[in-house]
Amino acid sequence: MRKVQCVIIGGGSAGLAAAIELKKNGIDDLLILEKGPEPGGILNQCIHNGFGLHEFKEELSGPAYAERFAKQAEELGIPVECNTTVTAFYPDKTIEVSNSSGYEIIQAEAVVLAMGCQERTAGQIQIPGMRPQGVYTAGTAQRYVNIDGYQIGKRVFILGSGDIGLIMARRMTLEGAKVLGIAELMPYSNGLQRNIVQCLKDYGIPLYLSHTVTNIEGFPRLSKVTISEVDANRRPIPGTEKVFEVDTLLLSVGLVPDNTLTVEAGIHLDPRTRGVEVNEYCESPMPGVFAAGNVLHVHDLVDYVTAEGRKAGRGAAKYLKGELKERNGFVTKAGNGIGYVLPQRVDYPSEDATVEFSFRVRTPYKNAKIVVKDGDTVIREIKKPALLPAEMEKVVLPNNILVNIKNDLTIEVKEA
Repeated sequence: MRKVQCVIIGGGSAGLAAAIELKKNGIDDLLILEKGPEPGGILNQCIHNGFGLHEFKEELSGPAYAERFAKQAEELGIPVECNTTVTAFYPDKTIEVSNSSGYEIIQAEAVVLAMGCQERTAGQIQIPGMRPQGVYTAGTAQRYVNIDGYQIGKRVFILGSGDIGLIMARRMTLEGAKVLGIAELMPYSNGLQRNIVQCLKDYGIPLYLSHTVTNIEGFPRLSKVTISEVDANRRPIPGTEKVFEVDTLLLSVGLVPDNTLTVEAGIHLDPRTRGVEVNEYCESPMPGVFAAGNVLHVHDLVDYVTAEGRKAGRGAAKYLKGELKERNGFVTKAGNGIGYVLPQRVDYPSEDATVEFSFRVRTPYKNAKIVVKDGDTVIREIKKPALLPAEMEKVVLPNNILVNIKNDLTIEVKEA
């Protein structure tokens, strides 16, 4: 059995940022476990630009963004073991791994979970019809095109207007395919506005809001996709069918935090985020286990993932130094119009000068205001010209407010 002070599971942007922060805070006995052939995670297949605007004040491709952090980790002497799969994680922080050398057991004092997320598949969303070739999740298609160099189809339809679906619409067009359209179940897009403009409008690709795929046909290869308009209850409306002759269907129908290991360790998941419940240091209810990035909740910007990784790294360093002892804080709640709030609790309100709260609205708003309350008492109001479910919002509260909160902290949205 190998003993390591802190193990980071996942070598993407969250894991790398956490490890670098741990190292900078005096924790030298570190180990990153990465299942892929190189650090960087999903960023390595995201060859488009748009990464790093917050972090570096410039636009980078995914691989370039990942390379900067991988290089920094290397310069700091942080070991990264690639092609390593974690097969089990136990409550005593024992980790079982499978790598090129075989089977190994690692005992950690602290663990940072940074496993990222998974895409929903055709089976998970139960699309009616046949099961032909040519149906891919958008991320899988992205890897086939950008990493492996395959041309996966010539006539393409996309279900779901998440960012990766929008980006793949542009990517497939640039590869010479004809993208006939994108269907989105909701009456609004789930992607960033810049991607709607740059990936759809700039290429004349139609977006069918309040529509979903109601049938797929073809064998052995996909030949037709039928979409239908949906009502307010998201049920298909008979007589609204549109048929497209295609050979490829890409699914951009949501991401789910990859928490198989977390559940096996007995850590409860928040049903709203499908990640663990954490405090302001990204610490789970299991002391010494931290989580950051898309394994905690799905982010819209990688820069936010990096910032969260740093926060988890600082928290893990404090834990290992014995600086996280007393818990005398409060819980947070998602009020009217809010899907979820992170962190779900604040355990050490006197530790840092500020705490940043992240949240998403359930539906689009115009001319709204964010209201923060201590019980029934309003402690802050912030006017917002627009709020979108696809974009994460943040509120920062200073120490002098946090230490005086007597009840639950609630964040809600109201029409201004």
